[in-house]
Amino acid sequence: MQQLSGMDAAFLALETPAVTGHVGGLAVLDPSNAPQPLTLERLTELIGQRLHLVPLLRRRLVEVPFGLDQPYWADDPDFDLEFHIRELAIPSPGSDQQLCEQISRLHSRALDRARPLWEMYLISGLAGGRMAVYTKIHHAAIDGAAGAELMTTLLDLTREGREFTDIPAYEPQSLPNRAGLLLRAAATVGSHPRRAVRVTTNLLRFAPTLAQMATPFVRGLISRGEHDGGIIATAGAAPATSLNRPITAHRRFAIRTVSLADVKEIKNAVGVTVNDVFVAVSAAAIRRWLVDHNELPDAPLVAMLPVALKVPRAGDTPGNRVSAMFAAIPTHLEDPIDRLRMANEATVVAKAQQAAIPDGLVEDVGEFFAPALAARAARLASSMSLTSRIRPVNVVLSNVPGANIQAYLAGADVLAYYPVSVVVEGVGLNITVQSYNGGLHFGLIACRELVPDVEKIADYIVDETARLLELLRGAAPAEDPFPAGPTVVTLPDAAPAPTHQ
Repeated sequence: MQQLSGMDAAFLALETPAVTGHVGGLAVLDPSNAPQPLTLERLTELIGQRLHLVPLLRRRLVEVPFGLDQPYWADDPDFDLEFHIRELAIPSPGSDQQLCEQISRLHSRALDRARPLWEMYLISGLAGGRMAVYTKIHHAAIDGAAGAELMTTLLDLTREGREFTDIPAYEPQSLPNRAGLLLRAAATVGSHPRRAVRVTTNLLRFAPTLAQMATPFVRGLISRGEHDGGIIATAGAAPATSLNRPITAHRRFAIRTVSLADVKEIKNAVGVTVNDVFVAVSAAAIRRWLVDHNELPDAPLVAMLPVALKVPRAGDTPGNRVSAMFAAIPTHLEDPIDRLRMANEATVVAKAQQAAIPDGLVEDVGEFFAPALAARAARLASSMSLTSRIRPVNVVLSNVPGANIQAYLAGADVLAYYPVSVVVEGVGLNITVQSYNGGLHFGLIACRELVPDVEKIADYIVDETARLLELLRGAAPAEDPFPAGPTVVTLPDAAPAPTHQ
């Protein structure tokens, strides 16, 4: 049995009727060369052979009475693998759009907290004989980086795969009783004074940086219409857009892939990072969508960029080791080179601010809030639409590293792996990208009522990556990617998007 951290439990507390707390992944497969047909029975057998490598998959939540302390992961004595692995078919030949519609529906449904918090779906009927496997697991159990590690356990590097012959028997421990949980909670309360001293010390160290970060936010709340287009002054006062209204429980999902080699060519020509290119093309795509809807603000949008922390975690639960950066993204700039330059500058500033936060501070603060209070606060904030009123951010952009080698699932070639992330209250769009085998695979998840045409943004991402590459190859000298004068080339913001496979 292992207790959730304050950060882990926060993803449970933030769940409301409109907000689900799970993340997912969509693997698109080519089973044509697999040693045997990929069926539900075969997939269930494969996962069953590897459950001992990921103990969390057989653990369920155990709540502390009255929500007095963080819940625990405990062995599920009634674990039923067949409940967690399911199948469905799309009418053949199914398109990627039909696949995304199914994922939208599946991702909208909350996980059953009475069972281990994950599900897996085998999807057949895709055009060209392809298949897909969609997996979702609660964010309380895993973050993006740990999710990528989990997939390496389930995937293979050869078509033949790995054989597990000496599989230990599953012998679940007894679930704890209420009295024992209350005693544990009392012991935790007794440690609060020591934790309070540590948190207070860290907060005092962080106070100057916190004041610097809060100043533009307060200024933005006082006068929202004023801005200077900089990378700091707008980093806490997100402009008003239709992305930032109260969300519903319904989702829209879209997928696209761009060449990692192309993105590296762009970043090498300009001297930035792959993440900077990701931020710049995402900003360009969102800009075009806002222009389509006649609501492009003069000020840059503010994005939250999740960050994986390199902090060791005790035990065998992957858990969450995450923080976040807040950066102004260049949606207000017309020129693609200027957008790329500002994306780089903004992420540098955001990294410096994030690095100033003492290690473990966010998690330590989270430990102070009893789950019952945190859940009530989340529901109150949702009912009052606080995040859409205050607008701390406009969009979530997340870059998850992956493996750039060919992988296999039950002998089937994994063609692409798309992340399926979380939509939070007041922020109707999340763009997450994961690298895999020479591609950057974009998964866009949105509130259906706020962004019913999320496919347009996905198309614009591919289009803007191609346009930036063409510009750098033909109009910007490699030795001086940022000329002193303004770049002549501009993008038609509402140009028709091409059709992509």
